[in-house]
Amino acid sequence: MIIGLTGGIATGKSTVSQILRGQKIPIVDADIISREVVMPGEEAYGKILSFFGTKILHEDNTINRAKLGEIIFNDAEKREVLNGIVHPAVRKEMKKQAEDFLQAGHPLVVMDIPLLFESKLTHMVDQTWLVYADPDTQLKRLMMRDDFTEQQAFSRIQSQMPIDEKKKLADIIIMNNGSKAELEKEVLQLLKETIKTDLIN
Repeated sequence: MIIGLTGGIATGKSTVSQILRGQKIPIVDADIISREVVMPGEEAYGKILSFFGTKILHEDNTINRAKLGEIIFNDAEKREVLNGIVHPAVRKEMKKQAEDFLQAGHPLVVMDIPLLFESKLTHMVDQTWLVYADPDTQLKRLMMRDDFTEQQAFSRIQSQMPIDEKKKLADIIIMNNGSKAELEKEVLQLLKETIKTDLIN
């Protein structure tokens, strides 16, 4: 069974990932893979270079993500080109890793995908889990975590799909308005139920 894990900024998705890792559940991490597929020697790296040129490289020939980000930030067409190169490479590698884990005998694999709903990737998973914190909690956590003013934190949250919108789309909601201990208890209980159900199926 493949679970799609997602959340919003400062809702605690990374903490849930850590809890699952601690239970030896394999995690396929979209963020890590998106960095790996653009490393020198990878197919996507060659395609990016042939379109954007060598001016986007560091001295060690790795891609300067900040420089590339500046180029695509104000240019929708170039951003589309980049996404058209990177996204399929990420999806392909995520599928491969998940299949490898399942074939190795893991009953459960978690795909950690921050933009699971926004990127319409639910077709890649059997069930979606959303780590949810109410918007007030989200705001307070983000201010504390990143030392933001209330306005800065609010702007970051506003730039994402509202967490309450995601709540309507998810199969399972992991509530995270409380302590880490409460979150861990909830995740472990969910894990137990999911693996049991999966084994029955």
